[in-house]
Amino acid sequence: MRDAVTSLIKNYDLAGRYFDRNAIDSLKSYFDSGTVRVQAAAAINSNAAALVKQAGLKLYEELPELIRPGGNSYTTRRYAACLRDLDYYLRYATYALVAGNTNVLDERVLQGLRETYNSLGVPIGPTVRGIQILKDLIKEQVAAAGVVNTAFVDEPFDHITRELSEIDI
Repeated sequence: MRDAVTSLIKNYDLAGRYFDRNAIDSLKSYFDSGTVRVQAAAAINSNAAALVKQAGLKLYEELPELIRPGGNSYTTRRYAACLRDLDYYLRYATYALVAGNTNVLDERVLQGLRETYNSLGVPIGPTVRGIQILKDLIKEQVAAAGVVNTAFVDEPFDHITRELSEIDI
């Protein structure tokens, strides 16, 4: 797992280059945003279970067919698995948020996930929608914690949804 700093160092090391102005600016931006990243993580951690539960409720309100007989979240076991997955996405997105890098998502979450979901018959569209709902709720939570600009929260959640939604042709 890498963060923004180790990724930057690795890239410059592989190229055999000293840091240039872009690298220094990137490091400065990462360190300047460190406090709000940690503040956002604290806001998420203090209310993670409620955020996941609320995201699930909103998802099923929007897509009630998922919890009806024959729906993918019909039965307590399947419903619980959906919430478990949302919690999993939230935890790893929080790691990526603090790291300022989505590498952990690629390594620990996304490798083979789409194929696994397809093989199990888990619909990707509702999964993506659930992640988007979760992102919106987190942005509200982070804003309520006093973070003025919550745009940085988008990156890990958008990365998950983009990679999960991608279709190979």
